[in-house]
Amino acid sequence: MIEVKGLKKSFKDVEALRGIDFFVPRGEVLGLLGENGAGKTTTLRILATMLKPNSGTAILNGYDILEQPHMVRKNLGILFGGESGLYDRLTARENICYYGELNDMSKEDIEKRIDYLTDILEMGEYIDRRVGKFSKGMKQKVSIARSIVHNPPIMLFDEPTSGLDVSAARVIHRFLDECRQEGKTVIFSSHSMGEVEKLCEKIVIIHKGEVLAYDSIESLKAKHNMDLENLFVEMVGERGE
Repeated sequence: MIEVKGLKKSFKDVEALRGIDFFVPRGEVLGLLGENGAGKTTTLRILATMLKPNSGTAILNGYDILEQPHMVRKNLGILFGGESGLYDRLTARENICYYGELNDMSKEDIEKRIDYLTDILEMGEYIDRRVGKFSKGMKQKVSIARSIVHNPPIMLFDEPTSGLDVSAARVIHRFLDECRQEGKTVIFSSHSMGEVEKLCEKIVIIHKGEVLAYDSIESLKAKHNMDLENLFVEMVGERGE
């Protein structure tokens, strides 16, 4: 589970987060929505212990991001869109294996996990090829596999389908649905309302560092009597004026 409590973060004179709160129970995929600069990536980087908040904290799988950052990272898989960070001269398998070793996995467990991820992410044709000449979709799949090779209970995905073609995006959608069925806790940010409705039970809408809405998608649509896209535009537009 993930419990976010009063997170605030400033960069010099800019308030990126102004005290946000939300909760994600085990086995739920939460959609994180907001325009560019709303605070989505800052939130995810704080949860990943890559940034420290000015105040507030978060609990991930029972571990506090400020007091137990090492344990938080052991329970976490992270993917930020557009940041593959893969080693071009290594094969896809070698890239994934290296991160398994960094997470103290045995060789046997790494091999089993790579076989599973290769199958579910449809990487069989290129798992043993060097990644330097891979397409963006191929690299994204390898990046996902690398980030979760240690089978973490919590995953943070920041726009994982950005720039991907329909086929690659569908594979990632199926993978996220599999994660939900396995009882993993996922925060998924996206600009696509369609994929958020497809994958997420609840959403958090952030605007200028504040939470405008936090509820199930169906409840919000029923309450405001409009679809998710129009709801988002109306909320953000009102607060942006």
